[in-house]
Amino acid sequence: MRRLVVLLPLLFFAVLAGVFVRGLNRDPSLIPSVLIDKPLPSFHLPAVGAGDPGLASGDFRGHPMLLNMFASWCVSCRDEHPLLLDLHARGVPIAGIDWEDQAAAGTKYLRENGDPYARVGLDGSGRTGIDLGITGVPETFVVDRHGRVRYKQIGPIATADWENTIKPLMDKLRAEK
Repeated sequence: MRRLVVLLPLLFFAVLAGVFVRGLNRDPSLIPSVLIDKPLPSFHLPAVGAGDPGLASGDFRGHPMLLNMFASWCVSCRDEHPLLLDLHARGVPIAGIDWEDQAAAGTKYLRENGDPYARVGLDGSGRTGIDLGITGVPETFVVDRHGRVRYKQIGPIATADWENTIKPLMDKLRAEK
């Protein structure tokens, strides 16, 4: 009995240490999305800029696209923005959703920093972001020609993310018939 009293706290400590070590080896940015290989949730968002067409889930048909969630108040979005402009210049189709923002702020942000988006919708209430399962901005989805989500990037896209993960997937999706 005495041996059990000594071994029980040691066993508890060993299990607790194992849980902590396992947690240290996990990448917190790898949060699986329930939308992978499923269609985008249905949405129809007004335009950020006056006179622009807005954005709807039906716009993601015909060819693979990126869907980038951003906001004018997001510091990480500003870090990611030059890469999005470069991708746009290279012909990568990108749609944007200005999340939990004001239309005037989103318009100003795109005017001052450049607009890499083919279409931009305003999700002022955040409802579409909730439907997409985002945890914050920026987040980017790779959407195939049928409107299905194929990949989700949490946080800003870095050049290495584009080159090693997203670009190969986009190339594969473009080659699919």
